[in-house]
Amino acid sequence: MLKSLSIKNYALIDKATIEFGSGFTVITGETGAGKSIMLGALGLVLGQRSDVSVIGDKEGKCVIESVFDVSKYKLQSLFRDEDVDYDHETVLRREILPSGKSRAFVNDTPVNLNFLKLLSDRLIDVHSQHQNLLLGDNRFQLSVVDTVAGNQDLLTKYQEAYYNYKRLLTEKKRIEELNARQRNDKDYWDFQFKQLQEAALKEGEQADLEQELETLSHVEEIKSALSGASLVLYENEQPMVQELFHLKDALQKIADYLPQGKELLERFTSVYIELKDLAEEITERGSDVEFDPVRQQIVQDRLDLIYSLQQKHHVDSVEALIEIKADLSAKLEQLASFDEELARVEAQIAKALKNLQKQASLLTASREKVFKQIENSIQQQLHELGMPHARFTVNNQNNSEFGPEGADEISFLFAANKSSQLTDIPKVASGGEISRVMLCIKSLLSSAKGLPTIIFDEIDTGVSGEIADRMGRIMSVMGQDIQVISITHLPQIAGKGNRHFKVFKTETDHQTISSVKLLSTDERLTEIAGMLSGSSVTDAALENARLLMEN
Repeated sequence: MLKSLSIKNYALIDKATIEFGSGFTVITGETGAGKSIMLGALGLVLGQRSDVSVIGDKEGKCVIESVFDVSKYKLQSLFRDEDVDYDHETVLRREILPSGKSRAFVNDTPVNLNFLKLLSDRLIDVHSQHQNLLLGDNRFQLSVVDTVAGNQDLLTKYQEAYYNYKRLLTEKKRIEELNARQRNDKDYWDFQFKQLQEAALKEGEQADLEQELETLSHVEEIKSALSGASLVLYENEQPMVQELFHLKDALQKIADYLPQGKELLERFTSVYIELKDLAEEITERGSDVEFDPVRQQIVQDRLDLIYSLQQKHHVDSVEALIEIKADLSAKLEQLASFDEELARVEAQIAKALKNLQKQASLLTASREKVFKQIENSIQQQLHELGMPHARFTVNNQNNSEFGPEGADEISFLFAANKSSQLTDIPKVASGGEISRVMLCIKSLLSSAKGLPTIIFDEIDTGVSGEIADRMGRIMSVMGQDIQVISITHLPQIAGKGNRHFKVFKTETDHQTISSVKLLSTDERLTEIAGMLSGSSVTDAALENARLLMEN
């Protein structure tokens, strides 16, 4: 239930606080007094977009705050999921800064607008005049049926089945399109794969081959250098290795007499051994190096093949070519397994379709089960609202295709008179008739949906007299179960309220200010009499106002 609404620096309202109560509350005021401004302010705390133009004093910020009693509506899990502090008296606050920035709070916890909207959808229904246009919207009509049927769980299960089915259809299309594209490339991929497969590439072979080619290309230089070294070390008249051997023996003889002689001997012996091993290796290498034009050509041809493949595939290593080969192999394997993959997805689609049809049937049955309840409730209230011959029917045209809301195409058909043909409401109903039909629907929804609060913004448009009185009675009856707030120009409806607020404007030297006042019994009498007779309140108007308030 909406307990209070505080407005500061919003449009023409400098500062106002409205304390609401349970039951049926009415709000009246002359056209332009600020009733719509008050609703606009409420809309901000319910999550509507903000605009810096709503700030009255551009130097200050606009603050709108509403207090709701949420103790009976089991909202703790919603608050917990959003990490917002819960309180039985929940405060929604919206601040619009002069810079244009907007901030929203729930129980002093900063929140985003999505949470405000999610929360407000569980707390309040604001019916503005433009909502009458929804009577011609099949989605709204379907939502009415679903609300009365209370089939949110069924709808959720259906939508899970629907989106799973659509996902699988998309997957099938993706596989088919991918396969179609890949089929065109199959011959080319196959050629490339075979070429790489025949190349029998090995990791690291390019570096080994390049090194080997360098050696084979410089055999004469290598052999000459190694032979020269071997000559000096082993084959001269006085070979270096032999001379070093003699020197080592000489040092060994004096090692015991010379300070650090043994250390010098050890170092020299080490050098001698190393040089002797090196000489043997050089001699061995020299004998191994031979000019081999056949092998050189083989290595050159292998490298040419590798370079050619790298250039073709725009890479610079054998490892990259091996990866390309693996990728081509995977693509060819995928093509080979296409039929199997398609069959798997088609089997899943068949299963998903069967489940979708089942969920759609359950959803349709739940909807059709409440058609008579909706028709009887609305027709009965329309009769009470001065339309004794009105007929209202819920029609369902089952679609061959499934949609996000099911396979049903719900439409409301209406006829105001006996001889009239049942037709879509906007095509045949007058403004007053549409207002009455919408009131009946809202009355039905309020009891089915269990919303704490409903606000009617001039739902009485196009009606007057006895019909307005009956509309007021329906709102009053609704107020026995939920909080009902009606903004109205009609005295017949204003007289039915448990509480009565008046919105009025006052002029100062510098500005026009809108204010809101809770009327006492005598003030209500005067206000309703004024609504009956105009600016001059007569005794007859006062008596009529008294009767309206008593009945």
